[in-house]
Amino acid sequence: MITIIIGLGNPGTKFKETRHNVGFMVLDKFAEKNNFPDFNLQKKYSTLISENIVEDDKIILVKPQTFMNESGKTAKELLKDNRSEETNLIVIHDDIDLAVGKIKIVKERGSAGHKGVESIINNIGNDGLIRFRIGIAGPASAEASAGKAKRTKAMSIVLKKFSKTEQKIIDETINRTAQAINLFIKEGLEKTMGEYNR
Repeated sequence: MITIIIGLGNPGTKFKETRHNVGFMVLDKFAEKNNFPDFNLQKKYSTLISENIVEDDKIILVKPQTFMNESGKTAKELLKDNRSEETNLIVIHDDIDLAVGKIKIVKERGSAGHKGVESIINNIGNDGLIRFRIGIAGPASAEASAGKAKRTKAMSIVLKKFSKTEQKIIDETINRTAQAINLFIKEGLEKTMGEYNR
């Protein structure tokens, strides 16, 4: 079994600790917990990659180095070389419709306007696509999620850093998400959704 796990984010130090980059943060934590080697740039796919064996499965961690709205190009090229009937694809990304600290695991759901997810679906389709959605919405963004100003407000929110209080919550969430990935690899999707979709 091969499991490709794509964490979404934007490259560069400017975006490193912003809300939009929680996908990268989760992969870093998962790699640390499971003794993965350092991420290396693979120019063919325009991405940083780290590989290891976990529970007898080959796990490929992927941090696209395109910007968010072109993440699908990386996914498409990677799957060309790695896809088989025994391949799982997981995408981990921020979600402005969920409160900070919330984890929601979904399968074959629409993008809900997330540009990175939209790019992936447009490039490879939604069949079998598993997503770990990580909540990044604070109290202000919850109010902003309705009406015409939603998209503009969303962009201003996702590129902000977390407050000190939020950072404590998101650090724990990142840790729990890394644990959820381990559970998925060991026990499968249904068990993981049952445990973490609460």
